[in-house]
Amino acid sequence: MKRSSFIKSIGAMTGGLLLKNQAFSESLHDEYPELAKHKIEKADIITLDYHWPRFVGRNGAKDVHGQYQKTTALRVRTDQGAEAWGMTDKKVSESVSSIIGKKVIDIITPNYGLKKDFNTFHYDFAMFDLMGVILKKPVYQILGSQGPTSLPVYSGMIYIDELPYKEVKGGLEVIMQNCDWDYNHGYRQLKIKIGRGNKWYQAKEGMEMDIKVFKMVYDAYRSKGVDLLVDANNSYTLQDTMTFLEGIKGIPLYWMEEPFQEQVDNGRKLRAWMDKNGFEKTKYADGEWVLPDANDVALEMVRQGIVNTYLNDIHAYGITNWIKVMPTIKNAKADGSPHAWGDQLKTHYATHLAAGLGNISTIEGVTCISDDIDYGNYPIKNGKISVSHEPGFGMKILKRN
Repeated sequence: MKRSSFIKSIGAMTGGLLLKNQAFSESLHDEYPELAKHKIEKADIITLDYHWPRFVGRNGAKDVHGQYQKTTALRVRTDQGAEAWGMTDKKVSESVSSIIGKKVIDIITPNYGLKKDFNTFHYDFAMFDLMGVILKKPVYQILGSQGPTSLPVYSGMIYIDELPYKEVKGGLEVIMQNCDWDYNHGYRQLKIKIGRGNKWYQAKEGMEMDIKVFKMVYDAYRSKGVDLLVDANNSYTLQDTMTFLEGIKGIPLYWMEEPFQEQVDNGRKLRAWMDKNGFEKTKYADGEWVLPDANDVALEMVRQGIVNTYLNDIHAYGITNWIKVMPTIKNAKADGSPHAWGDQLKTHYATHLAAGLGNISTIEGVTCISDDIDYGNYPIKNGKISVSHEPGFGMKILKRN
């Protein structure tokens, strides 16, 4: 082909693509005229205080987590007077000016989430909240209402709390008090942190304590309809994992979370061992907080039927990316359960994702108390959390500044 003909051909292709994209954009404007009407007029960043109902100790990988925390939020307002907000990161200050003056429909759509230029968790939650406010719909309806509006929820706050820390009293009775608090709050699934031998005990003693604590909680709640989950935070080896499971053999286990760093071969060996040794009904849950390369490994483990529940963090991954990955999870006959530890905002975001997209097995519950945040109407009763039906996420900033 002559150079001139080649250039003309490329030009025609490019022009066709531009026309196609333009037509697609215009169709979205026609489909969601309200979102096309609103432009972002103001965006600011605010720090909000909250705390957990109790001091939280160590897990298998990290030292004490404490009790009093802060979260960063992005607050947006449109030229039509719509206001919304969502959890973000301080890094958003580097790019927040890029959304000023943009039509909402040019940033985000109900079908696909954030447009490519804005696809980052920095904007995800504020913009989904804004869509809900403008369209007068809760986020789960914007996502398709494919799941139940009342879902199983587990407490993610049973840590290695028998170890004292400064003025904080330790002892096994503290763990049981924490389980009682969570049960009385409405939780019927309890996730127990294991992996003590990685940092806090000698290896043999730590394994023995992991097994002892699990059995202790099981004995206390076996007649109360409580499911037990465990989370090693990547602090076990493959052999450690099998040793622990052998130690609790005969006791129902809902899931085994993050036994070791995502790795296809060891993961396959563990899944096969579980299937042959009485844990065939126990979910293998993994994929939390993973970087892009590691996420590819986690998703490959999902595709191969090794990982049964995909956990990527609701905040770090974002709703937009969860929309994209859910077909892969469904095709593998697996399910999801977004990691939500740390902040009740994340619990509530995950609840909308579950009610919207479906195929979520359970929600990580993180109970928080705050004078700066109205967490909305998400009651936890008899082991289930109900989603808010208010526009957006149905939560409000109370802090004035």
